[in-house]
Amino acid sequence: MTPDNRLLPDTLAAQSAALPPAWAPALREPAVSEALQRVIAHVEARLAAGAVVYPATPFRALDSLSPAQVRVVILGQDPYHGPGQAQGLAFSVPDGCKCPPSLRNMFKEIGRDHPLTGQPGHDLSSWVEQGVLLLNTSLTVEDGQAGSHAKRGWETVTDALFRCVAADPAPKAFLLWGAHAQAKAALLAADHPHLVLCANHPSPLSASRPPVPFLGCGHFTQVNAWLQSRGQTPIDWTSSFKKIPQQGEFAL
Repeated sequence: MTPDNRLLPDTLAAQSAALPPAWAPALREPAVSEALQRVIAHVEARLAAGAVVYPATPFRALDSLSPAQVRVVILGQDPYHGPGQAQGLAFSVPDGCKCPPSLRNMFKEIGRDHPLTGQPGHDLSSWVEQGVLLLNTSLTVEDGQAGSHAKRGWETVTDALFRCVAADPAPKAFLLWGAHAQAKAALLAADHPHLVLCANHPSPLSASRPPVPFLGCGHFTQVNAWLQSRGQTPIDWTSSFKKIPQQGEFAL
């Protein structure tokens, strides 16, 4: 059984206030603070009207990482809008959930260079523990309504968080998949020191299409080569598979 992932009333403001202090300067910018208050008011109004909103922890991607701890940024667009799916991390779902198509293609791409054995774990928390920021550009969504909280203020907030990470002195790897994520490259300074890799979105609708198919892009391997060139430990992209006892090969 998957956990209840509904956001409860009167919790969103408290969660934002409890974020690690390193995120506070970005959220205190006047336009960002106003946008955050606006989107919190909208979400609370929808909850009061009886809407079911996901996830229970919209800021989870930020809870255990400061900007300085981020080594890789992967941008998503919208939380999953089904019961038990969204958990506050882009592309990630609890292990008990069926693997979403985009995540399945991500595992296929990882599997090109890294053997995937055992039963797959779909919870990507182990990536976060290694410094991977899994950030959606909208942090809440209503049940069954993709994009329902887009253009309500979240984009202003998450753009500020993106800039905050990019402004940290330590270079990061930014994986920008699809036009929506690639538009965020404009938020990077012209002389930025980061690794920026672009490809189509991993959705089955675009993963194999030009101009840069996601399947075959080699991003996961390129990131690790770049990290190692800087004397850093590579990301164990197969770490989610190790949460479930090995039972043979994972059929991709």
